[in-house]
Amino acid sequence: QVQLVESGGGLVPVGGSLRLSCVATGFPFRITSMAWFRQSSGKARELVASITSGGNVEYVNSVKGRFTISRDNAKKMILLQMNDLRTEDTAHYYCARATAGSAWDWGQGTQVTVSS
Repeated sequence: QVQLVESGGGLVPVGGSLRLSCVATGFPFRITSMAWFRQSSGKARELVASITSGGNVEYVNSVKGRFTISRDNAKKMILLQMNDLRTEDTAHYYCARATAGSAWDWGQGTQVTVSS
């Protein structure tokens, strides 16, 4: 059974930092591409950052230079370090694993709220 459990969200002021964690179980983590998505009220879910099994990373332009995705295969975990947070980063953040056919499985998510 696939499980993706996120933690680390919260309320922070503009310019602050948070680190999101996701623990993954139920699938071969080491060979699976992983990602963080986010969805804010009234908007579509968007891919924020991804990391392949080989460690290649990609980011949406709006977070480049501020967010860092990483993975720890021994702990079956991915992280998202978020620095210099902006009000527009406020969203529900979801951990995701890549599946066949370019689809994704998501966790329940964790809320990030950036206050001005």
